[in-house]
Amino acid sequence: MPEADRSASVFFAVALTFVVTMMGTTLPTPLYPIYQDQLGFSQLIITVIFAAYAVGVIGALIVTGSWSDQIGRRPMLLAGLAFSAASACAFLWGGGLAPLLIGRVLSGISAGIFTGTATVAVVELAPAAWAGSATLIATAANMGGLGFGPLFAGVLAQYLPAPLALCFIVDLLLIAFAAVAVMRAPETAHRPERARLRIQSLRVPAPVRGVFVPAAIAGFAGFAVLGLFTAIAPAFMGEILGYSNHALTGAVVFALFIASTLGQTGQSRLPESWRLPVGCAGLIAGIGLVASAILGSSLTLLVCGALVAGVGQGVAFRAGMGAVTAASPAARRGEVASTFFVVLYIAISIPVVGIGVAADTIGLRAAGIGFSIAVAGLAATALVSLVIRRRAIA
Repeated sequence: MPEADRSASVFFAVALTFVVTMMGTTLPTPLYPIYQDQLGFSQLIITVIFAAYAVGVIGALIVTGSWSDQIGRRPMLLAGLAFSAASACAFLWGGGLAPLLIGRVLSGISAGIFTGTATVAVVELAPAAWAGSATLIATAANMGGLGFGPLFAGVLAQYLPAPLALCFIVDLLLIAFAAVAVMRAPETAHRPERARLRIQSLRVPAPVRGVFVPAAIAGFAGFAVLGLFTAIAPAFMGEILGYSNHALTGAVVFALFIASTLGQTGQSRLPESWRLPVGCAGLIAGIGLVASAILGSSLTLLVCGALVAGVGQGVAFRAGMGAVTAASPAARRGEVASTFFVVLYIAISIPVVGIGVAADTIGLRAAGIGFSIAVAGLAATALVSLVIRRRAIA
């Protein structure tokens, strides 16, 4: 095989490894109603199981955030795949709350390792012909994997036997192929002679806070929406809209993540000063459609809400991340970016648990509407703070 073809095949193989790992983190989404029926879990317990994922992600980001620079990309990618495989095994064990919680934490650790390491590896492995699109491909692999997981698991659960096992068995096979791809890939990191493994500090320098705060608020609102759909959408679909088809549930969540990918890739076409405001406006409009869907028990409105909110989340996330990175001193970008991601993953967990508490006390419909109002309020707060900051600078 010519060298150019070989490098391209390695590049795409590692990108697909990114897809496989992120897919594994969202496989349980359409299965939550089955766990509820078989194990008697309340909606609160389901949201706690989901939120355990964020514990693993945040822990991995803080502890291993800079490790791939010290020990290499391949060892960290293999470690991420090992945690992903262990998560699948925990779900296959199943049968109670403990293995499901363990599985979600392990899944979060795998995602926390891959989020930074795989993005850098994909960019570094890109052959010259693909160098300009490498970041876009890494983004698509990340978000596409997250979206494909619910669709894949939902189709298998709906139309094939062993709904709580089959998707995880297939996932283990895919992880094995991914491990082979990683082992065949060249190491791209320039490792020091003596590795210094340190915990990533979380701080935001004072001069960056004016940019960080609105970006973090908008990012918090957007990731809370991702948490809503990946944890609560199955309950909304079944209890409020009356749809119990697992494949349909997976397709709705898939639509959200694909819309987010489109928002992230398309935001560069907007003037820089408009990107974050447009993202906030998209979040407000999208979550308004979601609230209308809950009030009117409308699948059409829910899908429209997922698409609009997904685009808004993607634009707000990419614009916010870009603004924060640009405003940060070069020597402190790692800690600022890590702080930003910790805020986002808190957003994907704690509000969802709040919905679980509210659903068990005031009902799922009221909880969903209350959540929608809170997210719209956060996005509006970010939008107002951006306007105030722009006027202050002018």
